[in-house]
Amino acid sequence: MRRYAIYKGLERPLVYRGFKGKFIAWGIGSLVLGLVGGGLLGALSSMYLGAVVTLAIIAGGLTFTFQRQKGGLHVKMRSTALFVHQAKLKHYGKTTSRNL
Repeated sequence: MRRYAIYKGLERPLVYRGFKGKFIAWGIGSLVLGLVGGGLLGALSSMYLGAVVTLAIIAGGLTFTFQRQKGGLHVKMRSTALFVHQAKLKHYGKTTSRNL
């Protein structure tokens, strides 16, 4: 019987420069949004204002991404509401001597 090496890294999330899993896409999205938004604003008004807005959007987006990543990869909503689930039981009636 042959034994094959198992790659144990498949059970862990992908990590790139401190970002894990889905937050890699969030970080890339904030970079792209900052560059496009700042570039448009720089083209329409002032180059310096565009540079400031670019840096502000990128820094804000990456900070938001790091803060959300501290909560974990999955959304953990904690609700304080009271949930009442209706029981859907089938009622078959009582068995009496006449039904037998």
